[in-house]
Amino acid sequence: MIDVRRIRTEYEAVRAALGRRGDGTGELARVLELDEQMRQVAKERDDIRSHVNSLSKEVGQLRRDGDVAAAEAKQEESRELGERERAIAGVVDKIGEQVRELLLHIPNLPSPDAPDGAHAADNVEIKRVGPGDDPAAWADHQRVPHWDIGTELGILDLERAVKMSGAMFTMFRKQGATLARALCQVALDRNSDAFEEVRPPTVVLTETMISTGHLPKFADDAYHLERDDLWAIPTAEVPLTSLARDEILDESDLPMRLMAQTACFRREAGSAGRDTRGLLRVHEFDKVEILAYSTPAQAAELHADLLARAESLIASLGLTYRVLDLCAGDLGNSSARTFDIEVYSPGVDQWLEVSSVSWFSDYQARRANIRYRSAGAKGTETAHTLNGSALAVPRVWAAVVETHRQPDGSVRIPDVLLPYFRGATEIR
Repeated sequence: MIDVRRIRTEYEAVRAALGRRGDGTGELARVLELDEQMRQVAKERDDIRSHVNSLSKEVGQLRRDGDVAAAEAKQEESRELGERERAIAGVVDKIGEQVRELLLHIPNLPSPDAPDGAHAADNVEIKRVGPGDDPAAWADHQRVPHWDIGTELGILDLERAVKMSGAMFTMFRKQGATLARALCQVALDRNSDAFEEVRPPTVVLTETMISTGHLPKFADDAYHLERDDLWAIPTAEVPLTSLARDEILDESDLPMRLMAQTACFRREAGSAGRDTRGLLRVHEFDKVEILAYSTPAQAAELHADLLARAESLIASLGLTYRVLDLCAGDLGNSSARTFDIEVYSPGVDQWLEVSSVSWFSDYQARRANIRYRSAGAKGTETAHTLNGSALAVPRVWAAVVETHRQPDGSVRIPDVLLPYFRGATEIR
């Protein structure tokens, strides 16, 4: 969440930054109003508390002097003030809860480096590799959608997946399952030089979802296990961000780099009728996430490294891709700066987002209370968090089988995946 002290001291700058998003300025004025009210009430509480402490000293002195009546009178006054102080403290806590609830709904401030713009159409393409969506660059055998390729080769069984679990669930079979596993394994292997592998839980507490910004704003997009008040994670970013929740890290341990392969669950609320065929939009999928905690000074270099790693993996699969710098109006709720990687999938003739690499500044870490202490420092600072999709299976799987489909209907396995295919070089 945004630091309330920044709202207090830089209100117009914060309001202008949120205005670039077109979101959050309504709650901002109310936060400022409640914060001022809370500070006034807190001052009254503290003044009473100070008076009670002074009375306690007076009572002690009067008893030592033998003036029991005066001591008891002062003690009674102290008790009455104590009750008043507790009542006011309750008001402070209540206002504080209101402020926090409002802050949880206000998005992060976009980085000054994020392009201006209101919609996805305003995102800036900063790089393109491969022939892109040029119709002349793709042969007819590559213009077959992945759901038809998967059915023909017996590697994608959507019909039985729907029978088991309902619409927008998928099932890979035979070498289709091998391809899904290989994609995750190569993503883990290529990042193992710098990232600690973690296998976190896939169901988490409400506070864990709040820490990343997925709650309360996006509750409708998440699967909630109401009986146990647990949430199925939409991404490994959620548990990995809370790995250090309510902890103080040593600056010497930063940056801390983590990676995890997990199943991810998304209700995709509001997506009815949009990209629901095949693997373009599904309720459950496997993904490898890379994430880092850092100091503010380390964040820019880490962001560039996460992007380079995600881009390198997509390039190694022989896919056409582009990198987009997201405009302020298209940033995710928690992000200050995001680069998206999109692959071109010739069979469906679409650019598909396959990775978002984001820097969250101190927004998530403030929600999760993740702090660090520099050597010799008495105080602590709020950490920064960053994350990226090293590889999300469904859309990459789709682009691989469409891009590498051969004239005879088989699919050539990209060289980087061959070590995971038990000697096979093609899917037939």
